[in-house]
Amino acid sequence: MATLKEIGTALGLSPATVSRALNGFPEVNAETRARVEETAREMNYRPNQIARKLVSGRSGMAALVMKPPRGGVSDPEFFEFMSVISARLSEHDIDLIFRVGFDRDEVTPYERLVEKNTVDGFFLNAPTLGDPRIDFLRKSKIPFVVHGKSDGTVDYPFFDVDNRKAAASSVGLLCDLGHRRIALINGPANYAFASERLRGFSDCLAARGLSVPAKFTPFGPATEDHGYVATLTALGGTMGLAPTAFVCASTAIAAGACRAIKDKGLRIPHDISIIAHDDAIPHMRAVSFEPALTVTWAPFRDACAPLADMLVARLAGTSVEDLQETVLAELIVRGSTGPVPPEGAQPWQ
Repeated sequence: MATLKEIGTALGLSPATVSRALNGFPEVNAETRARVEETAREMNYRPNQIARKLVSGRSGMAALVMKPPRGGVSDPEFFEFMSVISARLSEHDIDLIFRVGFDRDEVTPYERLVEKNTVDGFFLNAPTLGDPRIDFLRKSKIPFVVHGKSDGTVDYPFFDVDNRKAAASSVGLLCDLGHRRIALINGPANYAFASERLRGFSDCLAARGLSVPAKFTPFGPATEDHGYVATLTALGGTMGLAPTAFVCASTAIAAGACRAIKDKGLRIPHDISIIAHDDAIPHMRAVSFEPALTVTWAPFRDACAPLADMLVARLAGTSVEDLQETVLAELIVRGSTGPVPPEGAQPWQ
């Protein structure tokens, strides 16, 4: 890899002139700048990060501090987020610093990186209600973007799925099939997406003149075990009339729900219908379930490149209001949903 001195020797220029040309100083004329930039590309020159920060005030590095992955370091979602964002940033000559937030205080990794003054901005995932990481970065006045949003109207860039409408579309389909007792097996209660899905779920039921007892909307980890236990409990006969349909916050939860339904000797969709939200994680494909899962589909991968582009734009001065995007999940109807069984038409009181 070439140095400034080597580029200068090739062009008959001083290293200082080469540096000024590459950093956009106005005293270097356009012709010289073009010659320097072309020769730098040909010689595979890469600027020293520390030197670049001294000149521009930027390090050319961004940080991704992810919460510990649910499935450990082998979790495909974990690597999906990291690899796609890293590749996208490299197109803008920005390097990605990666950390896993194992600290008990989840703000600590951010404090350490901000104190070292080595990054230009941050990516956040899995926001919670009143997220302390967001509060810290906002007060630190350092650019950041969020996959999701914490709650309500926010003042930072984000890319999110409309979780209310995703839940509402699931409920609408099931109600159109005659279901009146629909349960929601939700994600963790402190996560913003889970709160939004419960709200969309409840509002859509209310619009149909229906309701759901709180015991049939359990929060929990987005795991197969949570889906299995919650479904088995709901169908166990100790909670009154059982649901005829389940809306699951993830395909992992749905896998547990399907297993519990089959362990109870019931059939999908003849006795119980099931819908899941599907982030299209490679290791758990909804179409491979038996029967194939009806889903609200919003590929996780589709959020990664837009988030990288948002941070690049924010660093360039684009306003927050122009960097907030909410997308709709697509409802894909497959074999796991069907008409309510004749004996299941009675609603909860």
